[in-house]
Amino acid sequence: MEKIYTALGLMSGTSGDGVDASVISSNGIDQYNEVINKYFEYNHEIHENLHNLRDKILKFDDLKKNENEINILEREITLFHAKIVNEILHLIDRKIDFIGFHGQTIYHNPLEKITKQLGDGNLLSQLTKKTVVYNFRQNDIENGGEGAPLTPIFHRLIVKKKKIELPVCILNIGGIANVTLIGQYDEKNLLSRDLGPGNCLMDEWIRNNTKDKFDNNGDIAKKGKTNELILNQALDNFENTTNQKTLSFDTKDFSLGFVRGLNLEDGAATLTDFTGRIIAGELLKFLSNELDKSWQVLVCGGGSKNLTLLKRIQDRLPKNLSIQNINKFEIDGDYVESQAFAFLAIRSFLKLPISFPSTTGCKKPISGGVITENF
Repeated sequence: MEKIYTALGLMSGTSGDGVDASVISSNGIDQYNEVINKYFEYNHEIHENLHNLRDKILKFDDLKKNENEINILEREITLFHAKIVNEILHLIDRKIDFIGFHGQTIYHNPLEKITKQLGDGNLLSQLTKKTVVYNFRQNDIENGGEGAPLTPIFHRLIVKKKKIELPVCILNIGGIANVTLIGQYDEKNLLSRDLGPGNCLMDEWIRNNTKDKFDNNGDIAKKGKTNELILNQALDNFENTTNQKTLSFDTKDFSLGFVRGLNLEDGAATLTDFTGRIIAGELLKFLSNELDKSWQVLVCGGGSKNLTLLKRIQDRLPKNLSIQNINKFEIDGDYVESQAFAFLAIRSFLKLPISFPSTTGCKKPISGGVITENF
């Protein structure tokens, strides 16, 4: 009889606002069921320390320079995750086989083949008395990949389980925007890459200029007026500086510099337009050989709630690319990533591939993740 595992996925995205936690049961191959999804917001201290630290880490040398601060914050973040695990365990009446612990990305540079996530897998295992799978990206990088994106194999499973009509794009708008193209159900037809900024610039603008963490529904941007001159210069700069062979980005690849001097609403409007145009433009490039088909573009992640951003994206796409919220298909768009890392933890234990040449650029399909039992 086929073994079904239960895994808890913990995902803290590039927006750095908190942790999504999801428990799923799955065979790690072609089936899964949701058990519970829950969001845990970082406390004020962790949120502040994280964003302050990320502002200091602009290049690889900065990891060494801020090593002490990194270690302290890593411990705090791991303790925060341990509390989450214990709370989830009290809420569900079943044994957890694995914890898929993504950690908090503070530096990702695919050209340097370096990625750094804060999260001590050994400590989390010790505190929770559970088998922890962490450091998912390193093996991919060591095998020629860029370490991201890792969720496409789960995106494919979602689409298959829900019997969503193909072809489909899953557009995940977190801090960074990434897309998975699913033309057929097999792994050979899985294509994925990051597109550019997601929420990172808009969120940073709101954090810097208000007491809020993000632009709710895109309401602030909706009130503003896009500065077309600044916008067009920024788009030209993006085209000139982006290495189009890069499959993945870090939030540090993008800067607010070009909107300095604008008021709150106009800055938000210009950044939202900038983000929307890049997502639409890069999506069209990625689909350039497939534009004769009708694609459903299913949006998930925090950006799926930003109605102004979604309108900006749709305005730039032809009618045969239809943007829809993934929730329409009874999939909770807030927890796709956390469920994915629960699924990847199971695949890691089974030594099944989690990344592919057509998703991360690795040389061949490979597994990943470090498994630890420190109890």
